[in-house]
Amino acid sequence: MAYKRRKKRNPVPIGLLALIVALVVGFMTVMVQYEHVQNVQEEAARSSSSAAMAKKQAFVHRLAPYAQTLYANYGVLPSITLAQAILESNWGNSTLASQYHNLFGVKADANQSGRNLTTSEYVNGQWQTVTARFRVYSDDYASMREHAILLYQGTSWNRGQYAAVVKATDYETAAKALQSSGYATDPDYASKLIAIIKKYQLSDYDTKK
Repeated sequence: MAYKRRKKRNPVPIGLLALIVALVVGFMTVMVQYEHVQNVQEEAARSSSSAAMAKKQAFVHRLAPYAQTLYANYGVLPSITLAQAILESNWGNSTLASQYHNLFGVKADANQSGRNLTTSEYVNGQWQTVTARFRVYSDDYASMREHAILLYQGTSWNRGQYAAVVKATDYETAAKALQSSGYATDPDYASKLIAIIKKYQLSDYDTKK
């Protein structure tokens, strides 16, 4: 009686098997470490974002009560005052704001204390870096007060220059009036103010007593 011989299966070499296991374990280890790093980075980003938001809220909360006082005295909407301070000073972080308390980019006259600093202005259809002399204040509140007086009284050459800003009863009208009155050279100045007011709900301060 004939017997069929079974073909012997070639066993996987122990060295190759060990290599495969090592590769799998290594891959899993790398994936775990990657996920850990991702989690740490995401947590750091969340913490950084939370800290940045808290700093912005503190900036607004510090200035808002005085902005409301100035509104009662000079008629400038608090949302406009706050949005301009945010935009012009980069939340109080610009050199002009952090060192000289000038929150609104107000330039100095010949008889006023000031500092020469570089700034960007929109001239002849393009942005240019220029050097200008800016006002220096004792504190942020002095800057806010002079800003409100400027809008209320106008400039020395045009007392009614910002009359439409003061008369405005809503922030969109006021922001557009600021731009049309020539407060800033930026062609998108009004839209930037409006976006800031909407994003941070600054119009809430226009109705608070």
